Amino acid sequence: MSTYVLPDLEYDFGALEPHISARILELHHGQHHKAYVGKANETLEHLEEARAQRDFAGIGALESALAFNVSGHVLHSIFWKNLTPDGGGAPTGELARLLALEFGSFANFKIQLTEAAATIMGSGWAALVFEPLGRRLVTCQIHDHQANLIQGSVPLMVIDAWEHAYYLQYENRKGEFFKAVWNLWNWEDVRSRLAAAQKLELEPERTATAALL
Repeated sequence: MSTYVLPDLEYDFGALEPHISARILELHHGQHHKAYVGKANETLEHLEEARAQRDFAGIGALESALAFNVSGHVLHSIFWKNLTPDGGGAPTGELARLLALEFGSFANFKIQLTEAAATIMGSGWAALVFEPLGRRLVTCQIHDHQANLIQGSVPLMVIDAWEHAYYLQYENRKGEFFKAVWNLWNWEDVRSRLAAAQKLELEPERTATAALL
């Protein structure tokens, strides 16, 4: 059975200072993200045991746990790649064009994504996603790690709005953290994710029509 693996960071813990402290990054990656990976692998083992014993009484709880922990692993993995010590500024090229098309301007997009993060009730993420059915960029709030995400959408850039992402450094001033990450965005990473996502095609209308004929 294949297992999930905690990815290495591509920069030192202190590389994102002063925007994200070394201690926060060390705890966030080495403890919180690592825990999601461990719990995901543990849940896979429990599912395998349930199948072997043909005991599916707890399948709902196990599948919920798998969704929560794997989604946490995925979003954190994207977040680390989204950030870079030499980031910030504004994107260029196709990404910039689409952001202006969908949001009116890069400034509007920045405000919308930041507000999405700041207004999450409880724990969650704010994300820019590519929605392949409408073939458009949209922002969304992801409650916990998986709820409220448009099905089929591909996260391109994400802001962690869980308290463990900022509290040790920013305390209750989470808005300062959400503004600080704009100094760290790796637009090349976001651009490459967009290019990959644009290759997806979801056409449920055509599929449904074909099924009726």
